[in-house]
Formats: sequence, C-alpha cells, structure tokens
Amino acid sequence: MSFEDIIPIDALLGKKTQAKFEDNTPVSNGKKKKIDREAMQSAIMRIPRMDVRVSRDLIDIGIREIYELEGRSAESLFDEIKDLKPETPEYRLAYLRMGIYFAENDPPEANKLHPSVWQEV
Repeated sequence: MSFEDIIPIDALLGKKTQAKFEDNTPVSNGKKKKIDREAMQSAIMRIPRMDVRVSRDLIDIGIREIYELEGRSAESLFDEIKDLKPETPEYRLAYLRMGIYFAENDPPEANKLHPSVWQEV
C-alpha cells in the first residue's frame, strides 16, 4: 500500500478535485435543485406528462384548476404567458394544447396525451 492510496496527492498539494463515484460519474456539489412546490402540487399537474414550467406559467396568468382550461385557445393562453415572460419558448404551446384537450374530453384518448402529438396542429 502506498501513501497515495491513503491520501491523494492533489489533497496534499491543496488542489481541489471533484469527487467521483466508482463509475467515474461526478458527485453533485451539494447544491439542491430548486423546486417549484406550488406548481408541482397544483391541479394542473394531474394532466399526464404536463411540464412543471407550463404549470407555473398557467398559475402566473391565474389558471389554477383544470376546468379553467375548457373553451380556451392555446394560442391566446400562450400570448398571455408571453406578455408576462417574453422569453417563453415555443415548445410550451404543445403542452397548452394537450392540457386543453385533457380538460375538454372525458375520458381523453391515451394516444393524444403526449405533447409531441400537439406540436403542429
């Protein structure tokens, strides 16, 4: 057994190294990922495959329940979100369309509950 097996040379020299697991994947730096608890616990998240960021956007414009999506246009909702957050990406429009479909159809068809179906409608 060598001295290097007990204490890494970098530690002796004061160099910081990133800790790694046995499979050489880096260990996280201890910072917790921020979680939007209100959006995660909202009724909107009961829609299958709904994105948390879209849920947050809907809460920000005043929509907190699934039934509030009924009869709404995805484009008009997206415009309201864009007014608050101009940097909102276009992919969220598909999630809005999917959410409106879920709200208006009981029971919804399972094959239509994926955002990729609603990309270009």
